Amino acid sequence: RGGDPVVQLQTAFGGGKTHTLLAVYHLAAGRANPADLRGVSKILDDAGITEPPKANIAVIDGNRLAPSQPKKQGELTINCLWGEIAFQLGGEAGYRMVADSDARGTSPGKEILISLLSQCAPCVLLMDELVSYFRQFQEGQTYSGGTFDSNISFINALTEAMTAVPRAVLLASLPESDTEVGSIQGKKSLAALEKFFGRVQALWKPVGTEEAFEIVRRRLFNPISDTQSMEAVCRSFAEMYAGQADDFPIETHESDYLRRLRNSYPIHPEIFKRLYEDWSSLEGFQRTRGVLKLMAKVIYRLWKDGNRDLMIMPGSLPYYDANVKNNSIYYLPQGWDPVMDKDIDGENAQTTAIDTQDPRLGKIQAARRVARTIFLGSAPSVGSQMVRGIDGKRINLGAVSPGMPVSTVRDALSRLSDRLHYLNSGDGRFWFDVRPNLRREMEERKRRFENRANEVNPEIRARLVKLVNRGCFGGVHIFTPPADIPDDFDLRLCVISPEKPHSKKAGLARTEAEQILKTRGAQPRQHQNRLIFLAADEDSIGRLRDQVKTYLAWKSIKEDVDNLKLNLDMLQARQVEKQLAGAESGLNRMISECYRWLLCPLQVIKKDGAPDKLVFEDISLNGAAKSMIQQIEDKLEDVEMIIKKWSPIHLAELLKKWFWEKGRMDIGARELWQTMCDYLYLPRLVSAAILQQAIAAGVESGDYFGYADGREDNRYKGLKLGKRPYVVIDERAVIVELETARNAMAAAGPVGEKTGAAIDTEAPRPMDDDSEAAVKIDPDTPVAAQKTRFFGTVELDPHTGRIAFDQIHDEIIKLFLTKPGVTVTVRLDITAQFSEGFDENLQRAARENSAALDFDDAEFD
Repeated sequence: RGGDPVVQLQTAFGGGKTHTLLAVYHLAAGRANPADLRGVSKILDDAGITEPPKANIAVIDGNRLAPSQPKKQGELTINCLWGEIAFQLGGEAGYRMVADSDARGTSPGKEILISLLSQCAPCVLLMDELVSYFRQFQEGQTYSGGTFDSNISFINALTEAMTAVPRAVLLASLPESDTEVGSIQGKKSLAALEKFFGRVQALWKPVGTEEAFEIVRRRLFNPISDTQSMEAVCRSFAEMYAGQADDFPIETHESDYLRRLRNSYPIHPEIFKRLYEDWSSLEGFQRTRGVLKLMAKVIYRLWKDGNRDLMIMPGSLPYYDANVKNNSIYYLPQGWDPVMDKDIDGENAQTTAIDTQDPRLGKIQAARRVARTIFLGSAPSVGSQMVRGIDGKRINLGAVSPGMPVSTVRDALSRLSDRLHYLNSGDGRFWFDVRPNLRREMEERKRRFENRANEVNPEIRARLVKLVNRGCFGGVHIFTPPADIPDDFDLRLCVISPEKPHSKKAGLARTEAEQILKTRGAQPRQHQNRLIFLAADEDSIGRLRDQVKTYLAWKSIKEDVDNLKLNLDMLQARQVEKQLAGAESGLNRMISECYRWLLCPLQVIKKDGAPDKLVFEDISLNGAAKSMIQQIEDKLEDVEMIIKKWSPIHLAELLKKWFWEKGRMDIGARELWQTMCDYLYLPRLVSAAILQQAIAAGVESGDYFGYADGREDNRYKGLKLGKRPYVVIDERAVIVELETARNAMAAAGPVGEKTGAAIDTEAPRPMDDDSEAAVKIDPDTPVAAQKTRFFGTVELDPHTGRIAFDQIHDEIIKLFLTKPGVTVTVRLDITAQFSEGFDENLQRAARENSAALDFDDAEFD
């Protein structure tokens, strides 16, 4: 009725080609009752007949024919393919129509074949494994079955003859992969056959994707009798997917997915999807046979182990079984054995260890289920995929069954990402590969830094330099030897080496702080009340060192990539940059969390008025604060370990307790400041400016003390009380006890007498809160000739000059800058000599850089 005369049977999954040929054979032969053939009744009903007409049939199995071996049929000797077909269709009479061609090994031609087919119609020609026959012909050789060219010519004539005979049909199956074809001759044969079949053929796909699922299921399981339980399981999965739509692929939300679950039960559709889309593309994977073989071993092992999963899912596949594992990796490239054993499944696998260590994960074997799912979804095509791996939703689909929390599976995936050596990730997708991932490379490099404190500690120091800048401190000294920490009036923060961390029990940091506090090299330290200490937490220092090693490892990988010493693809290169940025961010955060102890030295005054022994107040910082130095300042100010603002009443009480009650009537401003810097039981002011402000405010109020620019011949010079003075902290300025100042203001006379003190009538100079100390000279007082100019010369090492210059600035230049009116000029002389002469490029660069930096002179000679 006008059907396709030439049909090629084709399926990408496998299963159905040979079965279709068998079904057609039984229908055409008429030897079986159509009612006994499942599905045939519907075909006959659609055709409007009760039973199919009988046809003459010829069956060609390429594996059973040989070009050099003629077949005997009674008295006949059949040599060629066309002789075999003619004999099967028409017996001896049919063979005689092509006898001459069969004897000579030449193709009988289209017209003879049309006559043969017409005479034998209705007829069906079934051809299987045709390439297996054709690849036996060697180029240029003649066989009893003809030559390669004569046989190809026959196929061309046969396919065209089929189109001319209404009641003749040819069904043929051709292989799809080079592996099935075999040799070079086989590939040539397939190409030639596809060319001639392709001119007239129709393509049939006997088995659709989902039909293939059911075929495999029917071969592996008996018919399901408990349909009620099956329905309950399938609905529970469908409801889980619908109720947690954001956690699963979009196809699971469709109502049709429930039908797919039913059709493939008790095997989850995702297994078939992965085998169909990924594994079937592997060379050598025998589609139906391969799937059947693999799943048979899976089912047997699960049954043997008493597995109770609701369905056989990707996460259920027992790769710990040697047969299952070997069947899975047989079609993959070399190198998958260590991946399976170390990262995916088995007694010694990391996944097993993770599940064992965390009962929450181990209860559902979450780590193993996730790893198995990723392997099934990524292993066969990782090298050729444009977008590698599977995403989190598809991992959930393969690992999560009703009753399992998705969050637990996500936690397992996170653990695997941190610990597995062959698991790769990028852009939210995950895949296994035979090459160790970048994390493995990082771990190996990380081990190089285990005993290299000379690289770890400098990195910690460099980070602290950025996080702990000066703030209110005159200097910050990070891992600085005690002899190199200045003993002056500046408030200084001393950061103690990570080798000596702090804890409530161990005293390594306190011991180091005490050593720094008491000595500066071989000399005793005078200004002990100017030091604050920052120390690492003993419980956190191990994690900090580990994070530093991680950062240094990623940094070395990045450097090797940049220098073309390590060859990575673009995705891996982006991963390196991302991991390096994450390691750096984590390192900064870990330093803030680790260096969280402030050690503040102090002495408490005992009841008898004597200072008690030295103690350290340890203050804990919050590692999550945005600014580390700001938090240090705020904490110290909150507990009054440093003072940024000081009321004159507190200064008055200090003077009364330590000086006036001991019979003194005044004290030099410089002596007071030095005393406060030396003794740990006195307040710790941030700078001398705080003392200046307190003095100025106290004198201006008239209620606490007086202030004089100096004292000569038992007379105060520039004594002020009730007016704001211009306060300087120098050798001449004095703070005067209140009653003494009042008496001196009331009458002129020697110091200590009720009359006779000189009263200065000069109007007080206003003093800003931020003004620096300066020396004030009374114009009426004869002054000896003062030295007015300082100059100094020092030679710096060109390699360490920057560090030396910072110290020169702190110790020398800053000393002059604290004096108002002092003009400081700093000149830098650079001389560079090279016996071979500087090239033009270097000269040009030096001149351009010098001009950009405003050099006065920059010349070569």
